[in-house]
Amino acid sequence: MTTIGVITRGKYGKRLIETILSQTDFKVISADIPANLPEFIEDPTLFIEKLNLNKDVFNADTIITYSLHPDLIPEIAKLAGKNGVRALIVPGGVSRAPIGELDEISKQYGMYIEVDDICCTLKPNPAAPEFTSKFGSPVLDIKTREGKIVDVNVIRGAPCGSTWKMAEKLIGTSVSNAPARAGLLIQQYPCRAVRGKLGGIHESALIHKNAVERALIDDNNDD
Repeated sequence: MTTIGVITRGKYGKRLIETILSQTDFKVISADIPANLPEFIEDPTLFIEKLNLNKDVFNADTIITYSLHPDLIPEIAKLAGKNGVRALIVPGGVSRAPIGELDEISKQYGMYIEVDDICCTLKPNPAAPEFTSKFGSPVLDIKTREGKIVDVNVIRGAPCGSTWKMAEKLIGTSVSNAPARAGLLIQQYPCRAVRGKLGGIHESALIHKNAVERALIDDNNDD
């Protein structure tokens, strides 16, 4: 059975766990980091030890860490590498992850590390084939009848669960309005992505709009 480790921090990561458990038969092991952390952590190794983190989380094929702290992420990456984790996925963007240090850790342990601003840009990757085949950049199979959407099957969706919620609400939507409505539905979903500036939730909305457009083209080609 595929085992996914999720390191949560406050509210961050909880929705991913819910989505994995509701959409797959993957096993999830989680560990929690406090929501409130010092801005600077001088000794990350000691800090992690004092947290008494659930070390079982490192007995996973792939780990997604929502630690969101540039001092803790490399320490978590080292622990993952030492335990033979194949892939580490780091949401939150490069501003919270020291890319140079993570590259060195990746080389040292032969572990794939990916840092993403938003997880719906995650592409399929052979280092984490089970997780990235189900979660990441959305892929849909849409069926239409008489100019309206009658079925939406989510082949791969955003880890936060927004793709599945969008799919439910697209049923009955006219084909001409579906892509724009898809983007709107994603922006209405309580996603954790950044709002109020370029990127973030707006990029997620565009990604889903494009996914719906591609699926509608495929449906037309099948007719």
